[in-house]
Amino acid sequence: MGRGECVPYARYGETVQEVVAQIQGLAGEVEAGLGREELQTRLPPGAARNAVDCALWDLEAKIRHTPVWQLANLPEPTAVVSAFTISLDTPRGMESAARKEAARPLLKLKLTGTGDVQRVEAVRRAAPSARLIVDANEAWSTTTFTEVVPALAELGVEMIEQPLPVRDDKRLDQLDRPLPICADESCHTSSDIASVAGRYDIVNLKLDKTGGFTEALRFKEAAQRAGVGVMVGCMMCTSLGLAPAILLAQDTRYNDLDAPLWLRRDREHALAFDGSTVLPPHADLWG
Repeated sequence: MGRGECVPYARYGETVQEVVAQIQGLAGEVEAGLGREELQTRLPPGAARNAVDCALWDLEAKIRHTPVWQLANLPEPTAVVSAFTISLDTPRGMESAARKEAARPLLKLKLTGTGDVQRVEAVRRAAPSARLIVDANEAWSTTTFTEVVPALAELGVEMIEQPLPVRDDKRLDQLDRPLPICADESCHTSSDIASVAGRYDIVNLKLDKTGGFTEALRFKEAAQRAGVGVMVGCMMCTSLGLAPAILLAQDTRYNDLDAPLWLRRDREHALAFDGSTVLPPHADLWG
């Protein structure tokens, strides 16, 4: 039995009920031998296709007794370093959270606009040696961007994720960008790469956006051809949902793969974390 997992995301108009219905609607075709390439045309990019696609990869790996990384002509995976998220809070609250995680090599800070410089200053006090990246989740205006970014650069922030709403993407073309900018909500599949190249320096690859591992491989290749960096990210998933992402994160500068660390209970054969370093998945989990 092949296994896959997905996380329906309301921001993209998905509900659990609709995604379950999409998956169940393909049951007969899967039983009849639906392949990964056919799947790409049967479901749109998104959570449902991700779960089915990753399950098909896992099934083939089990049938052929060959790990997915070999089936996909990828290098044998090794451990990768993930960012650890400091959730949005007051400066004092984020400082307290960062102090507890100060030994981690890379922290990702959730920001929202007003007070963001003070938030980053507080985290920097608490974790002076950590590398910092920030995620504004579409919350900034161009005025906020202009006011905040120089200060963040002075504080050693390395990258800013999705600072403006998707509808305002073109405004980035007129802004001075002293730090690399990463597209998340603005970039879902390989077909989006051409439109964000030059405007964004990095794209956030998430399996629930690409609609599975098959399209994720194409996404990463397209980004590399366009000279755009890749950060591998995830939704709030278990180790099963994260396992395919580990194979994609082998040569990327930034990875945001800490979701299982926030769960009270993970799946059996869960991914092994050593601090912020996550080991490749065991075959009993996936792939």
